[in-house]
Amino acid sequence: MPQVHNFSAGPCILPQSVMQEAAQACIEFNGLGLSLLEISHRSKDFVAVMDEARVLVRELLSLSDRYEVLFLQGGASLGFLTAAQNFLPEGRKAAYIDTGTWASGAIKEAKLVGGVDVIASSKESGYDRIPEFTVPGDSAYLHFTSNNTIYGTQFKEFPKHENLLCDMSSDIFSKTFNAEDFTLIYAGAQKNMGPAGTVLYIVDKEKLGKTGRTLPTYLDLAKHIDKESMLNTPPVFAVYVSMLTLRWLKSIGGVPAIEKINNAKADLIYKAIDELPIFEGHAQPGSRSHMNATFRLTNEDLAADFDRMWKEAGISGIKGHRSVGGYRASMYNALPLESVKALTDVMYELARVKG
Repeated sequence: MPQVHNFSAGPCILPQSVMQEAAQACIEFNGLGLSLLEISHRSKDFVAVMDEARVLVRELLSLSDRYEVLFLQGGASLGFLTAAQNFLPEGRKAAYIDTGTWASGAIKEAKLVGGVDVIASSKESGYDRIPEFTVPGDSAYLHFTSNNTIYGTQFKEFPKHENLLCDMSSDIFSKTFNAEDFTLIYAGAQKNMGPAGTVLYIVDKEKLGKTGRTLPTYLDLAKHIDKESMLNTPPVFAVYVSMLTLRWLKSIGGVPAIEKINNAKADLIYKAIDELPIFEGHAQPGSRSHMNATFRLTNEDLAADFDRMWKEAGISGIKGHRSVGGYRASMYNALPLESVKALTDVMYELARVKG
């Protein structure tokens, strides 16, 4: 097959070695004569998969025994509600930072549980930056979305709070950080970790059970911890591919190694955006995402030529979200630097011919 440079925002590119091993497991797994898709989730073969996936998360993020790792379902959209249910005490308020579609979704769901104080928002400027904020001292927790796929912004430094909650769906495992600064991290798998179908929860178990509310069973993280992420039938395939992806990440040097590659990719595309007058970025420079570069043409008359050129170069998935328009290059962990080079070559060629 011809090479396709996959810039899809999610579900997104995965390492080729992972895809090949996952494909084989769907046919026959572990010498069992059975597909991964038809074995029992209680079998020793799949329990070993779940155990390894959880251990790899611990290793890659240097987590102590205070933290539990879960692979659940419902995506980050259910995580919005789960976070508030487990950490917002009766009669108290939580602080939220509104930086885009997913952050506002988290705010909406938290309001169903209790008091929410939106302490900062960049909505009025088209979500083109991370806003300045001050956290009220009486906030039960602070919630934020670390990277914003639609608008292309990202927290360069994480906020501080004794109870810090984060939707890290689109940049977890992409850069080094101290995971133990957080009470809860949750992240959909379909950006840097695996296919759609599972969501990773990293939970400080010592801070659970303090809300004074009775929780529905599936939303109670303590119950999932008690059952070692097997309270219900887990998403077997999504967990398995996530495990393979985490193995791959460990094999190339872990998070510090991929951070260097991600920085190089971001430097390459933002250099093109800034150097070429026919392009302009959506996000303000100080808030630019290393995962999702959003940009547009300054002259829409060039759109037909640009679209033809990047398609001819084997580039896929760079059309911008309907909320923003323009273009979006999603550069998750598995996207090679060569793919970003292919895109920037097209950008420079368009500028040479038409600029």
